[in-house]
Amino acid sequence: MDYLNNNFDDTDQQVDVGAVIRDGREILFQAFNWESHKYDWWRDLETKVPDIANSGFTSAWLPPPTHSFSPEGYLPQNLYSLNSAYGSEQLLKILLQKMQQYKVRTMADIVINHRVGTTQGHGGKYNRYDGIPLPWDEHAVTSCTGGLGNRSTGDNFHGVPNIDHTQDFVRKDIIKWLQWLRSVGFKDFRFDFARGYSATYVKEYIEGAKPLFSVGEYWDSCNYNSYGLDYNQDSHRQRIVDWIDGTGQLSSAFDFTTKGILQEAVKGQFWRLRDQQGKPPGVMGWWPSRAVTFIDNHDTGSTQAHWPFPSNHIIEGYAYILTHPGIPTVFYDHFYDLGDSIHDQIVKLMDIRKRQDIHSRSPIRILEAQTNLYAAIIGEKVCMKIGDGSWSPNEREWILATSGHRYAVWEK
Repeated sequence: MDYLNNNFDDTDQQVDVGAVIRDGREILFQAFNWESHKYDWWRDLETKVPDIANSGFTSAWLPPPTHSFSPEGYLPQNLYSLNSAYGSEQLLKILLQKMQQYKVRTMADIVINHRVGTTQGHGGKYNRYDGIPLPWDEHAVTSCTGGLGNRSTGDNFHGVPNIDHTQDFVRKDIIKWLQWLRSVGFKDFRFDFARGYSATYVKEYIEGAKPLFSVGEYWDSCNYNSYGLDYNQDSHRQRIVDWIDGTGQLSSAFDFTTKGILQEAVKGQFWRLRDQQGKPPGVMGWWPSRAVTFIDNHDTGSTQAHWPFPSNHIIEGYAYILTHPGIPTVFYDHFYDLGDSIHDQIVKLMDIRKRQDIHSRSPIRILEAQTNLYAAIIGEKVCMKIGDGSWSPNEREWILATSGHRYAVWEK
């Protein structure tokens, strides 16, 4: 495996990194949870590729593919080893080939905020990377996490050396590595802990490696008061929007604002789903073509359950994000671990989205946002309601397309 002199495929150099974002017809699948490393994951996923493709997903986000100090993959060390707790390099390549065969793009989880050292250096810290590819010294580690580099350009990820992205040699090596991941078969990138370093470096990495689609995890806390979640989350979504802007608008971002509001709304506070301007209250309401909506992920849900969506309202959550603008994501646990009924209801919602050509920029009219009811028309082609309030559209041209526990969707 010639990683240091990797020749990036010339055809990839012609990639238009904005094409997928402009098209806006993505539906993403998070293809793992926090426990997946225990289950021969690459082999298990390979059996599900036909179903993932037939369901209509355009991109499958895989867990970090490289060697890591922790089995989940989020404490990387040897970035050029594709043998991980999820399976061998050979099994990963079989999975990537099968995804390509079924025309589902694979998204690599890019963990470049921090990297676990191999050797003790300056100050007795493990801040050197001797004996493995990318043998960086202490200058690759930020001074605020025990290295000889500059101060971090973002928030610290505590407990491990944080990478200093201000160093030219570091950025050059990262771009080469990202290009290598592209040559292995990864098409899309998800940037982990995007708060940890300046968004301008994400712009540089996207321009250097040309993923077809990118999404950043810019996750900080929503605004709360003594009674709970604030109605107005404008400053929260503004921080995510600022990060997207910092990437030169080349990356999308997970819409944590929408998640935070939606999971309170479904408990009987649907008034939260219309902001003061009458728009959706998350990033989706301001910049839908860059808003990647989701209900849960490996951090918020799964066995970590840091911020879980209420389990008895999951299908309502999907009825919302799969009919609305933005770029929706479906979580593995919801799709495969909650039984055939939920799986099939999600697929039905995805089918309606595709059939009626609802996309990231589809216009939306919010008709109701009350305590127990939310209703909206999207793209003038789809009408939906969630909540236990009784409601249906007046006009005769609407036909019920699907319905279930506390949700219904109509199409023309």
